[in-house]
Amino acid sequence: MIWAAGFRTAVISPYEQLQFSEPRGFADQTVRQVLHLAGGGEALRVRLTNLFGRTPLTIGSATVAVGDRRAALTVDGAERWVVPAGGEVVTDQVDLPVVAGDDLVVSLYLPEPTGLATHSHKPAERALIATGQHVASAAFPATEQPEARYFISGVDVLAPAGTAVAVAFGDSWFEGVGTTIGRNSRSVDVLNRRLQHGWVVNQGIAGNRLLRDGVGEHGLARFDRDVLTIPALTHVLVHFGINDLGLPTMLGEPAVTADALVEGFRALADRAHGAGLRIFAATIGPFAGAGPEISTPAGLATRRQVNGWIRTTDAFDGVFDVARAVANPSAPDHIHPALDSGDGMHLNDRGAEAMAAAVDLDDLAL
Repeated sequence: MIWAAGFRTAVISPYEQLQFSEPRGFADQTVRQVLHLAGGGEALRVRLTNLFGRTPLTIGSATVAVGDRRAALTVDGAERWVVPAGGEVVTDQVDLPVVAGDDLVVSLYLPEPTGLATHSHKPAERALIATGQHVASAAFPATEQPEARYFISGVDVLAPAGTAVAVAFGDSWFEGVGTTIGRNSRSVDVLNRRLQHGWVVNQGIAGNRLLRDGVGEHGLARFDRDVLTIPALTHVLVHFGINDLGLPTMLGEPAVTADALVEGFRALADRAHGAGLRIFAATIGPFAGAGPEISTPAGLATRRQVNGWIRTTDAFDGVFDVARAVANPSAPDHIHPALDSGDGMHLNDRGAEAMAAAVDLDDLAL
């Protein structure tokens, strides 16, 4: 048996310059969160993060549940523990068998003021928040249900030896913006349902860029933490570029050149290969319908140029041509209307299916 990543979520600082969800903290509150597992095993452990916190995070008590099976979470045998500012804690092993597709429910009681929370801001899943201690409550008295995930960065599962794990590393097209909240219809969820062996964990961050910080540390900066630390990892899938091309106009920054993006993609490929991983790149999805603040003629021209390089380079072990899979044939800089979430730059549930279908499972070979 080996430890493998059954769930991952990339986290961001509550102090980011662009916000998709309101930053917040907690005190004398319980937060209950659903984690849709990519893979399963005979036991599990949960990763709690205070990576961007400025004060220690006290966990007063915590539970984990699948269906009607529930167990306490402990650290070094204690039901109460502290995650230091800037740190992470991994819970003790819980002998709770789980399978791919299970919804793991984690409840955290936060008795003391947490300060602003390290969080995932657009996970296509809602957190439930209640006043007081309710980690073991079957009927949860939620007073808030924001779309966000707080203080959880992953779940490891004790899986059979030889289990292979891939990571989807990138932006909102992996994280699932535009798909139905709570339905597990993100492109990574769909891809996992296609796989017969192994699984893919999701490290997409909506708004994330390859080359510059903004919403989360940029891809090259967070690669070691969000990719190389994943147990049993064998493959990397990447989708970056839309935010690199679209956000500079909004933020008054210099435009990103095709050469800079190509250099960034090459750096990702070199680092993955240096770690013994296979890496597959997506072409940059269409975003011409996003409006003039994001979509500019120059940015779209750069997208076409970089996509031409992605399709022909030998830097990667393979390419999945998401751009062609979801484009409007009569206007290929635009998402096909049937696949557009409505904002011109994100995929709906059908679009996420098309993105997942662009991955050749023989190339992935988990």
